[in-house]
Amino acid sequence: MRGDQGQVPDVLTERARGRSPLKIAEETTKEAQEWKLKVLVVSCSPRKDGNTEILLRECEKGARDSGADVEFVRLSELEIRPCAECLACHRDGRCVVDDDMQALYPKLTDMDAVVLGSPMFFMGITAWGKAFIDRCQPFWAMKYLLGRKFVPREKVPRRGAFVSVGGTKFGNLFDGAVNVVRALFAVLEVRYEDELLIGGVDRKGEILEHPEALKRSYELGYKLGRR
Repeated sequence: MRGDQGQVPDVLTERARGRSPLKIAEETTKEAQEWKLKVLVVSCSPRKDGNTEILLRECEKGARDSGADVEFVRLSELEIRPCAECLACHRDGRCVVDDDMQALYPKLTDMDAVVLGSPMFFMGITAWGKAFIDRCQPFWAMKYLLGRKFVPREKVPRRGAFVSVGGTKFGNLFDGAVNVVRALFAVLEVRYEDELLIGGVDRKGEILEHPEALKRSYELGYKLGRR
């Protein structure tokens, strides 16, 4: 199906081969689902339905409308402890901390594209986001110490984007966060493809007064959801 997207099986021909229309439909649906890009949207904000999350929801909608399989993750609802630098992952590429991050590791391996979103806290990513990023050390260990591939070849290069909102308009407001996200994406075999950085927005829901930002966020998600 990957090489012939949109090609519809000839039901009469397939029936002559002994395959029922129901079987054909099931196989076609399965192939279509496998072809869909998997987009992971990660919110690092502790404030539900805040400005950053509003933008991320537009990203999510855009990716879904493009035909992608999208999953939204709100880190503040998960238990993710900080990296303790025990270095256990340097031995076998596995984190020994038993918390909700364990459920995110396979998602980070399986996704085709990722959108990471965080408001600016003291000109940086939130504690929830930084804990999540630091706990990606097993991927760093696999890539740079153990020489192990953790991303299927057909998924490389993967694509990613960073979405952020800050209350001030400092010229360097987002610089530190962008560097951190770029470092994460490099480890995860993700190309830093786009960003949406909005300063001067602080009050909850204020981003709704910026329709161009909402439009850009939708378009960003739509683009990431397309091959």
